[in-house]
Amino acid sequence: MHRRPTMTFPVLLTGLTGLLLMTQPIRAQQNQSAFQTFEQKIPNSNVSFKMVPIPANARLDSFWMEEHEVTYEEYILFQDESLDPGPAPDGITRPSPPYIDFTLGMGKTGGFPANSMSQYAALMYCKWLYKKTGVFYRLPTEAEWEYACRAGSATAYPFGDDAASLSKYAWYNTNSDNKYHAVKQLQPNAWGLYDILGNVAEWTLDPYTAGAKYPIVLKGGSFRDDATALRSTARLASDKKWNARDPQIPRSKWWNTDAPFIGFRVVRPVKQPDAAGVDQFFNQFLTTK
Repeated sequence: MHRRPTMTFPVLLTGLTGLLLMTQPIRAQQNQSAFQTFEQKIPNSNVSFKMVPIPANARLDSFWMEEHEVTYEEYILFQDESLDPGPAPDGITRPSPPYIDFTLGMGKTGGFPANSMSQYAALMYCKWLYKKTGVFYRLPTEAEWEYACRAGSATAYPFGDDAASLSKYAWYNTNSDNKYHAVKQLQPNAWGLYDILGNVAEWTLDPYTAGAKYPIVLKGGSFRDDATALRSTARLASDKKWNARDPQIPRSKWWNTDAPFIGFRVVRPVKQPDAAGVDQFFNQFLTTK
């Protein structure tokens, strides 16, 4: 299986886009003594989510990762505000309205993971979240995702090598009843991340092949996959066929008609870029989609 060398985030961005984010000094509240789980409230709502600290290693800076996949409760705030008929929110490009029920009839409440969005849409959510909170959130790199998933392990799965235990931690084709489930129903990994395997596969920032722009790597496997696809090292390449049935002309860059098994979670780097660096990041990543 082809594997790219693991790189730190700034080096990875340089390789992808020629962009090296400028970082501010770490603020007092971001120092290691305050490096712990925190709750992020989305302003002007009653919605919040928890961010779990992921310690640095020799190749990666420390960061926080959302404890579960982004839920519809979180994502719908972005979607509804962006679809409002009034002036578009500052810095937000309007998404195309969903043209089918991507919830598969399960609805947008109850803690279900948001699904079927493109990587572009996931990045636009991150941009919206930055505008709402003043905090830079983004998708994880593949290296960050796998490191956080492993949680210090060196085995096939974060809990060991025996797939017989997988049902305790992940929704996959053996126990999912061919559908995704509400987050945090099963056990987390050793660092407190729920549904890091299974449920919905998760977007990363990285292309599947070094030097390319497409396809994009997704990690974790999904509710429809077998145990092998849920290994920490497993990789899924995005596929344009996921949007083949889109009835719109031109086809939407926001939604994937046939990808209810796709979602994402966000990370927050401890070393936050300044405003210019944030703008450069989103301009580079979103203009290449």
